[in-house]
This record gives sequence, C-alpha cells and structure tokens, in this order.
Amino acid sequence: MAMAGYFPNWTLKTSGTVMPDERLPVAQTFIAGLQHVVAMFGATALAPILMGFDPNVAIFFSGVATLLFFIVTRGQLPSYLGSSFAFIGVVIAATGYAGSGPNANIGVALGGIIACGALYAAIGLLVQGVGTAWIEKLLPPVVTGAVVAAIGLNLTAVAMNMISASAYTKWIALFTVIAVAVVAVYGRGLAQRLPVLIGGLVAYVVYAATAPSFGAPPVDFGRIGAAAWFGLPHFVAPVFEARAMALIAPVAIILVAENLGHIKGIAVMTGRNLDPLIGRGFLADGVATMIAGSGGGTGVTTYAENMGVMAVTRVYSTLVFVAAGIIALVLGFSPKFGAVIGTIPVAVLGGLAIVVFGLIAATAGRIWVESKVDFSEPKNLLTVATALILGAGDLKLPIFGFELGGIGTATFGAIALYHLLNRKPA
Repeated sequence: MAMAGYFPNWTLKTSGTVMPDERLPVAQTFIAGLQHVVAMFGATALAPILMGFDPNVAIFFSGVATLLFFIVTRGQLPSYLGSSFAFIGVVIAATGYAGSGPNANIGVALGGIIACGALYAAIGLLVQGVGTAWIEKLLPPVVTGAVVAAIGLNLTAVAMNMISASAYTKWIALFTVIAVAVVAVYGRGLAQRLPVLIGGLVAYVVYAATAPSFGAPPVDFGRIGAAAWFGLPHFVAPVFEARAMALIAPVAIILVAENLGHIKGIAVMTGRNLDPLIGRGFLADGVATMIAGSGGGTGVTTYAENMGVMAVTRVYSTLVFVAAGIIALVLGFSPKFGAVIGTIPVAVLGGLAIVVFGLIAATAGRIWVESKVDFSEPKNLLTVATALILGAGDLKLPIFGFELGGIGTATFGAIALYHLLNRKPA
C-alpha cells in the first residue's frame, strides 16, 4: 500500500476493481459516495424512528462518525458508520418508549449510548495495545464467517416486513431486486458501479406510476414541498443514569463482533490483511458512538449495507466514504432531503434490503472458502449450523437483566460452542 505519511497516497483508477488506496475521478467519487448514502439511509433513518429519535440528527451523526472513522483508521479501512439496530431493544427498555412519536426520555438513552461507546473505545485501545492474537484465537474464520452470515440472516425479518404489506408490494420488491441485478451484471462503465442507485430509481418510478392502480399508497410529494431547505438538526443533551448505562453499555460486545465481522469481510473482498487496523476500527467506532450520543444520535456501527454495495461495485476506495460522510453531514441540515427520502416506497427499500442483506450473508461463504474451513469436521459444521439458526430466528436471550438480541446470541453461541468442541485433539 503506497503511503504518504499518515494517509495512503491514493492513485487514480478508472476501471476494474478500485482498492482502498486507489481513487476514482472526483465526480465519480461523489456519485459513488451518494450511492453509499442511499444504501445506508433506510436503516440509518429507520433505527432512530423505532427508538423515537430524530432521523435527521442520526443522519448528521452518521456523517460525523464516518469521517472520524476515516481519520482514525488512517484512510485505509473503507466503512460507512450508521445507526446500530443493536441498541433498539435496550433503549426501549431503558426509556419505557411507547413506540410512536418522539421519545420523552431520550436523554437517559443517550447517557447509556455514551457509556457503551466508552466501553467499546476501551476495548479498541486494548486491541491496539496487545494486538489481535487473542481475538484471532477467540474468533477463528469458521466463527467469523458464522457471525457474518448470522448478521445477514438476522436482517431477513426486517426485509420481509418491509415488503409484506400486499401482493403488489412483494412484486415491486422483487422487481427492485431484478432491476439492481440487471444493472450490476449488464450495466457498462459508471452505470455498473451504481446498481443500488439506478435499480432503486427505476423501481421508484415504476411504483409511482402503478401504485394507484393497485390500491397501494401513492407517493406523497406534498411532504417535500412543505419541508424547509435548511434547518439545524434538533440536538438533545444526554442524561447519565446508572441503570440505563448498565443496561445499554454491554451492547459494546455486539458492536465488537459486528465490526470485527465487517473488517474480516472487507479483508476478504479486498485481499488485504486489515488486522493491524482492528484496534483503530473499534476505537473510532466507540468514540463516534460517544459523539453521537452526546447530541441526540443513535449509537453507530460499521454498516453491512455498505459492504453489500462494495461487493456489487468492487469500489473499495476510502475516499468514496469521505464523500459519503460529507453528503450525510449536508443532508443532516436539510429537512427537505429527509422529506424526499421519506417518499421512497417501503416496498422499494425492502427490495434493496433483500439484495444488500443477502450479499452480507453470502460474504460468509467467501470467508470459509478462502480460509479453507473444513466442514467435514463436526465442530465446524455444528458451530456454523447453530449460529445460522440463532441469527436467522433472532433468538433473544435474557442475561443479567440485559436482553441479548439474535446477532449477540449467535455471536456468543458460535464462540462458546466452537471452543467447547475444539478441546478434542485432531
């Protein structure tokens, strides 16, 4: 990797796979960045809505977090940081949120999110200090692949709920999938790099034209006209309450597993050894979560949706994420943009979700193949089998008054089962 001091010395690349230390022309970089903003938007806006947070504030802090991550990881690790779904259950438990409108106790949740970020950053410093050998031992490729697959499969229900309103919404979602796939495979030049954006736009137009004929809710363009072009995000101050902090802080363990899985996934995609950056990745994500929590944003995590976009486009340039972060910052100041995104039909977002969530799960296969994981070994087979079902079924497990979601259960389940079964000599 060509380094010029702290950051890589990015070289221009106009075709083929674009590596982290390579770059596209400036205009293409911003368009590719916009595609990453579109990819993260559904989940980054949905998570705060489910917790009663302001989605525009969450978008703003996702931009801040992504730029901070770029700086801390020395511009070597392509990642977008968006709202983490791991916080939803514990935030609702800590605040007693009823499920609609603004969360009256948001401050208490923010204090807990900051505590979680601090714990996560501390784990990052530990990894940075003592290295990743203990993480490697704890999480061999068979386990990491199982966790990555569980993350993808765990999101299945989210995608299915988005598309299941009627027969029409299911067909629109499947049309979206086909549109994205056709652009990804048959598109040429720039078009091939923007399948999520172009496929989603085509599906949006088809929905807008046909929804009234099928009795589906029409696209409400009135909301766009009514929204202001520019407005400050509605920042909120945190409140530190011991119970909420104790409830929310352990989410850090899930974020560690998630981030590690993502870094391993990106390493497989790029063919690079990114292990020396794992500690920096954890530290950056932890500090970014603390910053988001200090102003009314949700906790953040490296985004699998954006890994899916990288898998489709084969553009891994870290400068694309600088563009995405800047775009998100600007959009955080525009209620009108929030209104535009608000008009995207849920069926179309659901179709995009099927593609990107599926690509995450499929990345696991690559991890296992390239690491030559031997599935004739019962310990490997049983570890993966258990994690896949725990993740896909979203098994929620109460532990010490803290509820572990499906991803956490699958992660800890895979780690514990593998090490229990790995005692037998070969």
